Amino acid sequence: MAERTLAPPEVREVAPAPSGRRGDWRNEVGRLLEVVALVGLVVTQPLLDVLGHSPDFFLFHRASPADVLLLVALIAIAPTVPFALLGAVGLLAGRIGRAVVHTLVVALLLAALAVQVGRHTTPLRGVPLLVAAGVAGIAAAAAHRRWRAPGRVLRLAAAGPVVFVGLFVFASPASAVVLPRGHAGSAGVAGAGAHPPVVMIVLDELPLVSLLGPDGRIDATQYPHFAELAAGSTWYRNATGVSGWTPYALPAMLTGRYPAESVAPHYSQYPDNLFTALGGLYEIKAEESITRLCPPSRCEQPASPEQGLGVLVRESGQLLRQVTAPVDSRLDPENSYRELTRAEAGLDAAEPVPADPKFRWDALNANQPARFTSFLAGLQPSSRPTLHFLHLLMPHAPWAYLPSGAQYAAPEDLPNDGAGWVDLARQRHLAQLGYTDRLIGETLRTLRASGLYDKALVLVTADHGVSFLRDWQGRGMDAIKHAADQVAWVPMFVKEPGQQAGRIDDRNWQHVDLLPTIADATHISVPWHVDGRSAKQAPREQADKLFYDQPGEPVRISGGVPSPPATPAPDPLVGTRVGDKPAGGTATVANLAAFRSVDPAAGQLPALVWGTVPASVPDGTKLAVAVNGTVGAVVPVVSPDKGGRRFAAFLPDDRLFAAGANRLDIYRVGTDGSLRRLKLS
Repeated sequence: MAERTLAPPEVREVAPAPSGRRGDWRNEVGRLLEVVALVGLVVTQPLLDVLGHSPDFFLFHRASPADVLLLVALIAIAPTVPFALLGAVGLLAGRIGRAVVHTLVVALLLAALAVQVGRHTTPLRGVPLLVAAGVAGIAAAAAHRRWRAPGRVLRLAAAGPVVFVGLFVFASPASAVVLPRGHAGSAGVAGAGAHPPVVMIVLDELPLVSLLGPDGRIDATQYPHFAELAAGSTWYRNATGVSGWTPYALPAMLTGRYPAESVAPHYSQYPDNLFTALGGLYEIKAEESITRLCPPSRCEQPASPEQGLGVLVRESGQLLRQVTAPVDSRLDPENSYRELTRAEAGLDAAEPVPADPKFRWDALNANQPARFTSFLAGLQPSSRPTLHFLHLLMPHAPWAYLPSGAQYAAPEDLPNDGAGWVDLARQRHLAQLGYTDRLIGETLRTLRASGLYDKALVLVTADHGVSFLRDWQGRGMDAIKHAADQVAWVPMFVKEPGQQAGRIDDRNWQHVDLLPTIADATHISVPWHVDGRSAKQAPREQADKLFYDQPGEPVRISGGVPSPPATPAPDPLVGTRVGDKPAGGTATVANLAAFRSVDPAAGQLPALVWGTVPASVPDGTKLAVAVNGTVGAVVPVVSPDKGGRRFAAFLPDDRLFAAGANRLDIYRVGTDGSLRRLKLS
């Protein structure tokens, strides 16, 4: 048999695997790209999505394009830096150590992503959601460790932050703040006739029904200055805003056009508006809040809100905590807006003290919004026709003022809806409305003292209302469907020059009528088409009204002048003196320490009392809250929420408090009306 020679086995040349520091760097770059992708999904995308749809956030803080771009850069880059440093340090560790650290980081980020996904797709909240997200993160990290495909997908997704930034800068509503277009709006044409000074105040989140008494007129007892205003002006009692959201409602008021697009309330998006129409003839003194409709060529904006990159970063950090939390949060950007107080703005505190001792102007000097103070200072006669414009975030939430002007503290997580809570929200709203009434009174006093009152066209209104109907609280479409009378109908007062007597006009007023009405009264011709009609024209024949929850999507609402909601009768215990009562039960009061040293002269009072009671206390149990022996509120114990079995009592009467130490007592009210004093801690 012939011998066979066995050929040697075939040997393939294989490229050497990356080794040494070069291979380590390649691996670390790949891992960094994976982290960049995950951080983009967990931090960059959700933050830029919310901020991109909230141009009013940047407008309120007068953010420059450079400020916004720096903030976006920080959001896109800063969260990745710690992981990049960790990876660089990891080069000094062993290969196994680096892999373990990377897997842990991936698991953590995937769990954070699972929290956000779970909150939007499952009913889980709190600890159960955290546990489920942790399990999901570990499982996903294990899959990432076992198979290559997840890592490859993540490395491709590392382009995500660049895409998110591009969408924010070029396609989001906030892009108007970053890349404003030209702002040369059309100037109105002055006609024959007088051009009186114009004083316009736009309040925020004020339903007409909040001002009404049982007879359907302004409640002169609770709101004497609104009643004073009505007594000398034309009250358009059937007036409605056109949207429940300021970024849509206010531009409609100042352009005369219904909302058509979801764009920033910025002069680049609304170049034709009241400020440009009057600006050719009028001097403009505008105090805007969460809009920037007056272009720099017409007026300079005051700097009362906190400005700069610092406040943008701080509030974006708070927003990130809300976005990534395993619990629901009410992400209404407007609710976070707060005007600087007079003291914070460093304004001169010198103000004459009115003769009325009940009007604590000495305390209000420290508390009233600085924007309002600046507005008042500008109410002076001028040789040139002047528009004095103020958009004041009052009585808009957050509610922090008593009718006297004193401030009080409140936790941020108190619900506004549900049994007990919606009633508390309305009480706090009405108290802040009482303070707003004080500000209206001071405006009227200043106008009369300066001689402007008789000469000026004075307009006072609100951009929208808000519903306090249980289960339908707020100002979105659900509230519109069930409580349009509280969301759409707003106060609208117009005092013409020289007008002395008040009158009521129940025509179908819609807020697009505001601009043409001002134009007629000032004898200015508006050079663009408007959807509204002047009050000097014949009223609309149709009774229906248009309302926009979303621009370009009108909803027809019907109804006439709303009736005031039924006011619940006060509990008979409120205002009574309480003597010694037997002890029985306990309660925890979160702000108990605030009662140890009260200084009413400083304008701060512990007027909101909140805490918890044991789980054994049944829902609906009444608690009587007394300060210095007088019952100030009776409130129910409500169903437990994430804060426990909570209660909160509002004490708007300043007379309950005294300087120094104050005694707080809480009593459990029995079904027979008996009281048992709870031990407080």
